[in-house]
Amino acid sequence: MSGDGRPELDTDGAGLRIAVVAGTWHEEITEGLIAGALRVLAAAGATVEVVRVPGSFELPVVAKAVLEAGADGVVALGVIIRGGTPHFDFVANAATDGLTRVALDTGKPVGFGVLTLDDVHQGLDRAGLPGSKEDKGAEAAEAVLATARILARVRS
Repeated sequence: MSGDGRPELDTDGAGLRIAVVAGTWHEEITEGLIAGALRVLAAAGATVEVVRVPGSFELPVVAKAVLEAGADGVVALGVIIRGGTPHFDFVANAATDGLTRVALDTGKPVGFGVLTLDDVHQGLDRAGLPGSKEDKGAEAAEAVLATARILARVRS
């Protein structure tokens, strides 16, 4: 079952500026992811800005821009659902590789909340909506906060 072995994380967001960068495809799932991320970030005391992008392919370039503009971290949220063409693979790989590169190039944390799914039902199960089994938006927000704290300790 997902969630087994979940670690305790330092998710203190005091003094942190975090951007939530989210795609617009599959609105119900995406809105659930955003709500989960915002709930965690608010409880942590972080300052938050939400930036919407057309889709998951555009997440890396906008994530990099907000980090270069002064954000301490990014929660990247998107939904990619497999179809009958290789488009799914291209977009999923571009988003994953791009967000990894953004984190490495900027030295700032990127919480990965991009769902790669076979169908809508899988997304609804992971979106943190009533009846969902998981809340991947919240998990991505927790990861970015914890990584920001780890980086601050390592660099001090």
